[in-house]
Amino acid sequence: MQLLSEDCTRVSGDREMLESLLELDGKRLVELGCGAAANTRMLAQGGRDREVIAFEVDERQHASNLAAPQLPNLRFLYGGAEAIDLPAASVDVVCMFKSLHHVPRAALGKALAEIHRVLVPGGHLYVAEPLFMGAFNDIIRLFHDEDAVRRAAFEALCAAVDLGLFEPVTEVFYRAPSSYRDFADFEQRMIGATHTEHRLSQEVHTEVARRFAAHCTAGGARFENPMRADLLRRV
Repeated sequence: MQLLSEDCTRVSGDREMLESLLELDGKRLVELGCGAAANTRMLAQGGRDREVIAFEVDERQHASNLAAPQLPNLRFLYGGAEAIDLPAASVDVVCMFKSLHHVPRAALGKALAEIHRVLVPGGHLYVAEPLFMGAFNDIIRLFHDEDAVRRAAFEALCAAVDLGLFEPVTEVFYRAPSSYRDFADFEQRMIGATHTEHRLSQEVHTEVARRFAAHCTAGGARFENPMRADLLRRV
């Protein structure tokens, strides 16, 4: 397992990458830190005979998820990765899309132990994390530098492997597309994200807008964000 790689040319959506690496049909899946649940809903609607349980620790986002139209095979629960309200050995797949580094550092070990507890023996943990590189990252780091927390999340994952909780299956580096209609769209989705309170000075806000504008066209702004996906098996 490695933190970064310059060999990051494959382009794929986050959900598509997961589905290319693991058979999900007929499985019970848990997503931790589902956010606005875009990937969650696509996972539930794709394939066949899937049961999806999605956890979110941000109260406002969780309320929004509950208020949205519901799917029969998708259930939303409130809670963080360090306290998963499910029985032991009851889940086939746990996935985390860009959420492991949001777990408090002091709770990372407990979160991975909880994931181990709820997975069936031989079940899989899929973790997709953004790399600290690329044009989009260079904009975000102006107001939200995640280098340290991303490193801590990766180190916790490696530690869980060293402890014998999981064994690595595969690791893939890829570029995940993202797009924004304009700066207002970016500002609402990224600066105004409810899981983190960002307070930008006027100087920083101006610089963020300037760098974002460099990527804008008549159709908006499009990025390909470097990512790492680790697929592990519960021992």
